[in-house]
Amino acid sequence: MRMALSQSKSTKMGKSRLFRIFMIVGAVFMILLIIIYWDDVGASNFYLHTTISGPHPSRLSPQARRDPEKKIEEDKESSFLMDIDAFVNQFLEGTADPTEQVRGEPPPGDPHNQSSEKSDEKFVPRREWKIHLTPIDPEKKQKQESRKQLIQDVCSNRSFLDFPGKNRTFDDIPNKELDHLIVDDRHGIIYCYVPKVACTNWKRIMIVLSESLLLDGVPYQDPLDVPQELIHNSSLHFTFNKFWKRYGKFSRHLMKIKLKKYTKFLFVRDPFVRLISAYRNKFEQENEDFYKRFAVIMLKKYSNYSNPPASVVDAFAAGIRPSFSNFVRYLLDPNTEKEMPFNEHWRQIYRLCHPCQINYDFVGKLETLDEDAEHLLRILRVDNVVEFPQSHRNRTVSSWEQDWFASIPLESRKELYRLYEADFKLFGYSKPEKLLHE
Repeated sequence: MRMALSQSKSTKMGKSRLFRIFMIVGAVFMILLIIIYWDDVGASNFYLHTTISGPHPSRLSPQARRDPEKKIEEDKESSFLMDIDAFVNQFLEGTADPTEQVRGEPPPGDPHNQSSEKSDEKFVPRREWKIHLTPIDPEKKQKQESRKQLIQDVCSNRSFLDFPGKNRTFDDIPNKELDHLIVDDRHGIIYCYVPKVACTNWKRIMIVLSESLLLDGVPYQDPLDVPQELIHNSSLHFTFNKFWKRYGKFSRHLMKIKLKKYTKFLFVRDPFVRLISAYRNKFEQENEDFYKRFAVIMLKKYSNYSNPPASVVDAFAAGIRPSFSNFVRYLLDPNTEKEMPFNEHWRQIYRLCHPCQINYDFVGKLETLDEDAEHLLRILRVDNVVEFPQSHRNRTVSSWEQDWFASIPLESRKELYRLYEADFKLFGYSKPEKLLHE
């Protein structure tokens, strides 16, 4: 009898233990399912609505407030957690936008962008998107459709024109080549900036829209008020190549979501005129950085200066500078890009903005800048928030091409055209027949 009871108890205890084991295994299995689901789906929904943000001053440790380097370290460690805070607040409290809880902080050590405890008390009301009652001019719409269709035609026609990277996918683009795509999560905008194509003013616009630069805790509202020396400060612009550091393995998936949902735009320019503009800006003016990095190389290789002056001031004082012909020879030299990629000021636009991999919603041109800027700001519904600065009239124009290329041998002109032919074709610029047949 006792043995039977003992066996019965033993059996019940065995069943109980087995049940508990099944419960534990089931719980672990459910947790794994949740983790897998979060990796594949949940994270994409979360990251889509989070924005680049810095640490709230009240969350900084006393040591970080005293030591700027410590603050930078805590910025990196806490920024991801702060995005989670913003998301949770949005979910629990029903706020309209997580960026209303977490404001971007200025780059460390920036005298124009100092925030204080007063910035926590100030509230800058968000300016709403503008609603237009009149439709956009059909002619402007058609012009945009034609520009976008041309890009699609060139990219899809494999036999028409081949150029490096034409047939690769977005996933094939190295992260470092995505550094020209600026993201504004507040308004759902992606801008691919092209140097020497009004990018200074468009960067001003992006700084104002993203509120990435504060003065006494308040974002800049007039693009022209943004300090000149800060416009090209990379810490003020959240670009695609920064996604990996911030979002890790989710970065590519997040990029694709934003590319699908955000309005994407770029501005282009006649490729040869852009080259002339780059030369004038970087080598006809005293620019110490470009002199040491590029001009010295050109002078040594193509001007027979074995020992050029050490500084740009001394070089200009002696009347020494690379000619436009030297610049063209530098571009055509096959060894140039073996040593380093083209600088962004003369790198082909298709290499900066990847139009065959990114389906742009708006393609503006410098030749119609004022009209296109007004049209774009209306499409973005921010024309009540910002106004595009007046264009600079002292612009390099296409009518100057004959004079600039007069000293360039015909074969070099043809070779240069082949180097930039993809930009001519993709963006609808006519082949400069006069330059290539004289």
